[in-house]
This record gives sequence, C-alpha cells and structure tokens, in this order.
Amino acid sequence: MLDIGGRPILEHNVRLAAAHGITDLVINLHHAPQTVVDHFGDGSAFGVSIRYAFEPELLGTAGALVPVRDFFEHETFAVLYGDNFTTCDLSALVARHRTARAVATIALFEREDPQASGIVAFDDAGIVTRFLEKPKPEEIFSRWVNAGVLIFEPTVLAGIPPAGPSDFGRDILPAMLARGERIAAYRMTEDLWWIDSPADYERTLAHFAR
Repeated sequence: MLDIGGRPILEHNVRLAAAHGITDLVINLHHAPQTVVDHFGDGSAFGVSIRYAFEPELLGTAGALVPVRDFFEHETFAVLYGDNFTTCDLSALVARHRTARAVATIALFEREDPQASGIVAFDDAGIVTRFLEKPKPEEIFSRWVNAGVLIFEPTVLAGIPPAGPSDFGRDILPAMLARGERIAAYRMTEDLWWIDSPADYERTLAHFAR
C-alpha cells in the first residue's frame, strides 16, 4: 500500500490486470488487512471483482493459493507479487504461454545484481532449464530473475503441498522441472521496480519524481 505516483503499489497492479482483461482477482492479506479492504472494497471502482484471502501465518508465494485453490482450479490464471511495480505486458505474457504450450510461464527481468532474486536459466527456445533462489555470488549462472509475474495452468495446483509454507521459485517450479514439466520464459523489455527495502522504495520514488 506504499504510494508511488499517487497510487498504492497494489493499485498499480490491480489496474494493470484490469487493463489486460484480468478482472476476477484474489488479493492475499496478512499485515494491516483492513487497510487493503478499505481501499479496494469489492473492486468495482477499479473495473474488477475482488475476493480476499487472509493468512494468519504466511504460507509463501505458492502456499498462499491453497486456501483459495477453488478459485483457480478451472482455467489458466496469473500470479502477481504485490510488492513489485511493473509495466509487464500481461497480454503478451499470456500469448507467450499459449504459443509455448507451457504448464507455467514466468516473466523474467534482467537484473545487474541478482543475488536478492530467484535466477533463471533457459535454452535457445526460451524454455526454462534451471532455477536458483537468492544465489551466492559464486552461484550466479544468469542475470535473468523472476519478475514476480507468472502464468499457470490449474494442474500446477496439484504440486503445492496442502499444508505449510511453499514458494514458487524455491520449491514448486524446480520440482516441476524435475518432473519434466514445460515452463516457458518471457523475457521482459518492460519496466520492473522491486520494493524489497526502504532503499528500493526511495529509489523508485526518485525515478517517478523526475
């Protein structure tokens, strides 16, 4: 809910989804949940329909889907990490997913220092071959990182443990690769601002103040 350019980060993401025809949303809540609910309501003011899922204990990027899996199990769906601000072309991302006939497609952003991110390797056809979450300097094999924008087929839900925390980059996507499932890469030329720290937030504010 931090403000960037006159709107909370999360509102930018909601408006991005709506602009690309993604209008049935679930927003995951933990810290100060009422602040989010008060701002968005049922979503109608933003051209979407919003359902809320409250996590008393954090379950990770994948585990968060378990309590609301009924919402996702019937058609292709998108996951957006709420603390990133991006201009990712979601329509192009979905088109890449369809063309690649993938079970999952992950938006990737080229980051100069990828140590705070999940890094991804892919082959000449743009099919993912390897993941590593938050690598040490000597472990870096790619500067393409998980942008926190992913497209999934409902079959992915079966691989998420029914209890306890789990993470897409650390747990679910590597397990999918190990099973030989097809994961496509979408190499972004769009913008991404990650808000992982107060310094990141100040840097992003400075960019929009230019």
